[in-house]
Amino acid sequence: MKAVSLRSRLLALIVLVLAAVLLPLGILSAMRTLEEVDELSDGRLAQAARTLEVLVGRIGVEQLREQRAIPALVPSYSNHPQEVTVQGRTYESEVGFQVFDSDGSLLLATENLSGVPRTHAPDGQFEDISSGRYKWRVFTLIMENKGITIRAGERYDSRHEITHALWIEHGLPTLLGLPLLAVLVGWAIRRGLRPLESLADALAHREPGSRAPIHLDDAPAELSPVLAALNDQIGRLESALERERRFSADVAHELRTPLASTMINLESAMVSARPDEAQLALEAARECLVSLARRTEQLLALARLEVGAASGPRGRVDLGELALDVIEELSPVIGAGGVELELRELPEQLWVEGYAVALGALLRNLLENAFRHVPRGGHVALSMSRADDGTAVIEVVDDGPGIPEARRAGMFTRFQRGLDTQGEGYGLGLSIVQRAAELHSATIELLDGERGAGLRVVVRIPRAPIA
Repeated sequence: MKAVSLRSRLLALIVLVLAAVLLPLGILSAMRTLEEVDELSDGRLAQAARTLEVLVGRIGVEQLREQRAIPALVPSYSNHPQEVTVQGRTYESEVGFQVFDSDGSLLLATENLSGVPRTHAPDGQFEDISSGRYKWRVFTLIMENKGITIRAGERYDSRHEITHALWIEHGLPTLLGLPLLAVLVGWAIRRGLRPLESLADALAHREPGSRAPIHLDDAPAELSPVLAALNDQIGRLESALERERRFSADVAHELRTPLASTMINLESAMVSARPDEAQLALEAARECLVSLARRTEQLLALARLEVGAASGPRGRVDLGELALDVIEELSPVIGAGGVELELRELPEQLWVEGYAVALGALLRNLLENAFRHVPRGGHVALSMSRADDGTAVIEVVDDGPGIPEARRAGMFTRFQRGLDTQGEGYGLGLSIVQRAAELHSATIELLDGERGAGLRVVVRIPRAPIA
């Protein structure tokens, strides 16, 4: 089934609403007008009967009774039709009157009403009487003091024509106006929906991968939130696609070497005739796989931070408790590297608001980087404190080779390593630290170590308000 366009739906709904409002109003207006016309016509009949009552009183009832053998008939048609003709027809034959004596004999009447039979309607009563092919509306007026009855009548032809004229007057504009309104409303809807067409055209002609926001000239106020949300969503989508492309490139770049080394060592072990050489090759292959596993773990951690997978609902995190958990996790690395770890300051309940997983990754990579760049017998110090500016300060100090000041700004780029590194890092640690810091609106500084040797990393994270 073909989907109905928004324009057609709006047009149909508006026309239906107009019809639902205008048609009943037109019908009610016509009915009310007809009632008023009937009341006006009945009043005219009553007024005509009372006028005739005055005239008969002046002529004299006795004079009319003297001529009852031959009732006086008033012609229904004028000898000068041009004087009483309206739009080519005369209305004299549609009204008339009768005057009856008390015994029921006709004394005076118009020719058109003379054949209408007498009824015994009470004084001041309206009634409908059929005579021949016509139907009459008759008003009865009884002059009890003079013993005569006066009836004034009007043919329903006249009222029907008025009724038809009123229905045409009230109905024809509505019937003709609705199609015209539909055309005008359709034009207005097309013009009103033009910004949507412009938006669809802008989306259709948008270059793939473009980050330029969509802008419409003279966009209506109702469309502005849509444009803002659409531009925000496009930016997020492009960022996500960029992260995916970058992550794919990183994986291909970083995993290629350990995989190739593993394959070479395995092939060497397979073709070696000496068991000791095969054992050495297998151990080398195992080291390559361990390196591959750690490198994969770091890449996944960085990807989770970049897409916000590790940033679910924010919560209160105690940095001191988190640091103890990270140190316990890294204890094998600390013991194997022969590096001394000093906890200079580790206050209790140093609360920040954020993501425990991301903050754990930040601490873990700061310490791992320090351990891997410090030679055996070296020294790494960790301290945490509350600063007066409302931040929690994390400091990791080592006595390794350090990083020249000119190279510090570029060290947050992925796969960027120091020139004098002693470890087996992959240039991802500080990238993970930076992304975790961004999630918490934190700042990172790379400074000279103590006494000018080594490296001091300072991270400032906004503290959580007191619960």
